[in-house]
Parts: sequence; structure tokens; C-alpha cells
Amino acid sequence: MQRVILRPSRPILTRLNTFRSYASVSAPKPTPGPTRPYHPEKISPPREQSWLTRKLKQSPTAMRVFLRVFGALGYGSSRQVAARRALALYEQLCAIRAEEDREFWDEECHLPPTFQSWFTVTNLHVWMLTTRLRALPAPHAQAHIQGLIDHFFLDVEDRIRHVLQPKPHPQQDPSTSPSRSAGRAPEALVSKQMKIFREQWAGLGFALDLALAQGSDAVLAAAMWRNLLGARGARGLALALAPMSPVPEFRRAAGRAREEVRDDGSGVHDFGPEDRDAYVRFPETMLVLTAYVRGEVARLAGIPDETIMATGAALGREAEGVAALRFNKISSAQVLLDELLDGS
Repeated sequence: MQRVILRPSRPILTRLNTFRSYASVSAPKPTPGPTRPYHPEKISPPREQSWLTRKLKQSPTAMRVFLRVFGALGYGSSRQVAARRALALYEQLCAIRAEEDREFWDEECHLPPTFQSWFTVTNLHVWMLTTRLRALPAPHAQAHIQGLIDHFFLDVEDRIRHVLQPKPHPQQDPSTSPSRSAGRAPEALVSKQMKIFREQWAGLGFALDLALAQGSDAVLAAAMWRNLLGARGARGLALALAPMSPVPEFRRAAGRAREEVRDDGSGVHDFGPEDRDAYVRFPETMLVLTAYVRGEVARLAGIPDETIMATGAALGREAEGVAALRFNKISSAQVLLDELLDGS
């Protein structure tokens, strides 16, 4: 397999200690950000086609002329074709996975319906798809990976701007355009969030790459436990104390009590004493996640390069065939465990 070195067009990778911090045993660093409920299907409606697109689809002759002219300007170059293919792969394979398996992420993993949760799940699937794109022949691997990462972070930035957009004043004219009446998201806050999410992308990718290279399910499960599930339980299980006690609960890791009360903004918290039994199912959840990632990486590895790149597709139709590559749904913990026990 050829090694592909990703050089993002934006300053995504900063310092080597960023990678080390996410690959270590400790939990990810705090992630401040919006925590109100986030529903991607409501925030990102389907884009309306432009007038030019509608006219070109209605006239095959105009479409041929358009493609011939813009082909001479680089529209049909391998890099441009890879970028459009990567956009289809991202939109149809990765960006929708948090919503498609919302029940699993909510009930099994206890991830809150926040923007951070959407990013974490999407980031996981972007990484899985990247493992397959690395195996494409040069220079297609570099072009497809570059396009996938660029489209991912352009989408993240658009969604952040929408989430952080100030709400319009109640006394403003309702007939005013919502985008104008609500105002724009503060650039400083958007830049801060983008930096945090880039570091998360780099950290998750490094931790999962390490697990994949070592071929260890334990390392893979630990990486997902830290980066996806907030390392719940790393500070010990909470025990309820007497009603008259000055503190509501006790943990064995008393030396980290200062961090226990600090809200990282992600909405992912340790279970309290009343929900302590939820930890019992965590091994099953980690088994499901590990089996899912292993299975999907292996499935993608078995797909021919021509199918991944849509080799031979007509110019302008790079999105065709992407639906057949979609990730499988995550089975519930009990269903997957039953299958594993039956096969043993």
C-alpha cells in the first residue's frame, strides 16, 4: 500500500505534541463550544439547484458545449474530478451517519444531540473512508484525500457559523431576511472552534491509525473510548454519600476532583451515582464499535479502485454510484453479541 502524505490547504496540523496528547491514555482535552440540541437535517436543507444547472440538464447540447469549454479550462482535470468525487463521497457517506444511527449514539453511547457529537461521529467515518483512499494509485490517492478533508472542514465551518449565528431580536421586522436580521457569527469564535475541531480531527486520526497499524482491537477500542465516548469512568465510578455529607459523591481518583467539576462544553459527562449501572454495558458498546470499524474498513478495502473513483463516469456525473458504497448501519449491542456468540 502506498503511503500518502496529506498536506491540507489549511493550517490543520500544528504541533507534534497535539498528536501525542490524543494518543495518550488520558482523556481528550476540553472542547468548549455550543451545547444546545443540534439537528443536522433541520440546519442543512438540500441545496437548491442554480438556474444554470437546471438549464444545462434540460438541454443535452448545451451540456456538451459547457463541458467542452470548461474542460479546456481544467474542469476535466484529474484533480478537479477527484474533488467532485470526494464531495459526493463526503455528503452521501459521512455527513449523514450521525443522523442515520442516532438511536445507537443516543441510547448505547449516551452522546448528547449536540454539534460536538455530530462532528465526532462524522470524523470517525471520514477517517474510515480515508483508510481506503490511501490505497488508491498515485496521484489519485492524494487528490481524493485532499478533496475529502477540504469538503469536511468547509462543511464544518458552514455549520459552525449557523450554530453560532446570533438570534434575531424579538422586536425586529419578521419580513427581514433571517440571515441579515440574525447577524453573523463572531469571526474570533468561529476561528477558535475551527482550531479545536482541526486538532480533534488530527488526534482521532493519529490514535486510530496507530491502532490499525498495531492490529490491536484493545488499542482500537481504547482510542474510541477516549475520543468518542469522553473516556467515561477513567476517574473512577461515582459513589453516593450520605444525604448530610458536604459533597454529593465520592470517587477513588480524588486527585482529579478539580477536573470533575469542569464542564468541557461537549455535553459528554461521567455517569452519576444514580446511573452507575450504565457502565456495565460499556464493554458491550466497545465491542460493537470495534467490530463495526473493523468490518467497515475491511469492506471498503475490498471495493475496487475503479468503483471508488468512478472510473469511466461521464464528466459532471462523478456522484453516480456513491450510494452503493454507503456505510452499514451499526447493529444494536445485543444483536451483534448474539451473532458473535453464535459464530464462536
